[in-house]
Amino acid sequence: MKIAFLGLGNMGGPMAANLAKAGHEVTGFDPVPEARQAAEGHGITTVETGPEAVADAEAVITMLPSGPIVLSCYEEIIPAATGEDVLFIDSSTIDVESARKAADMVRDAGHSSIDAPVSGGVVGSEAGTLTFMVGGTEQAFARAEPLLEVMGRKIVHCGDAGNGQAAKICNNMLLGVQMIAVSEAFVLGEKLGLDPQAFFDVASTSSGRCWALDTNCPVPGPVEGSPANRDFAGGFASGLMLKDLKLAQDASELAGVDTAFGRAARDAYERFAEIDGPKRDFSAVITAVRDNSLND
Repeated sequence: MKIAFLGLGNMGGPMAANLAKAGHEVTGFDPVPEARQAAEGHGITTVETGPEAVADAEAVITMLPSGPIVLSCYEEIIPAATGEDVLFIDSSTIDVESARKAADMVRDAGHSSIDAPVSGGVVGSEAGTLTFMVGGTEQAFARAEPLLEVMGRKIVHCGDAGNGQAAKICNNMLLGVQMIAVSEAFVLGEKLGLDPQAFFDVASTSSGRCWALDTNCPVPGPVEGSPANRDFAGGFASGLMLKDLKLAQDASELAGVDTAFGRAARDAYERFAEIDGPKRDFSAVITAVRDNSLND
């Protein structure tokens, strides 16, 4: 299939590379020259503009930073899509309202679309093991599924347009709350004289078990692959977690839902990002918990 891929950064670049590796004809665009150069090394043809990338595409995939950027991009590229019923797949993490506006724009132009944000981080992007949360019609989902299967391991159709984004922000609100709770539990255990490995051995096999503990453990040692073992480098950046928590709070306010723990998590990551910077893995929030605790 002829695929246009817009947004060739840390996530989009490996996703596009996996499509090219699977035999698809991928034309990519990114405003950053280094991203285009890296993509070319993986068999992707790059061009200088988004409209040029989508001109002959059968499917268009976008991985962009925010809702306004997605809508601005769609305004530019939809008129340039000359094919019949081109499939638009937006894998950005954006607000639900923007996702639904984007779907309306595509439908009004006579094309099909899904919102398909991802979970799994850069490692999952590179390995082709992402989880896709998809919003859109059954017909659009069926058309997109073979492409998503190249880039991911788990694909869930969550309902109509915007529901993929809804699932993503709800999941990451849950994850953000869990990581703070796991961090607080470890720090409390340390203060009480409990060895972190011993606490991990208990919690990871009992009722406290969760992904934030047994896969992305915020203390070095218990989980070999966790970012805590490399001073929290890589992984899912705290700034991105803060972005998702803000999206969740915006959505909860519009929906009239009291998400007190989600709100507290947003505030905690906002403070943490200001002090520590947004680039370290979100599990580094444990350092803020320690800093805020009483000294021995």
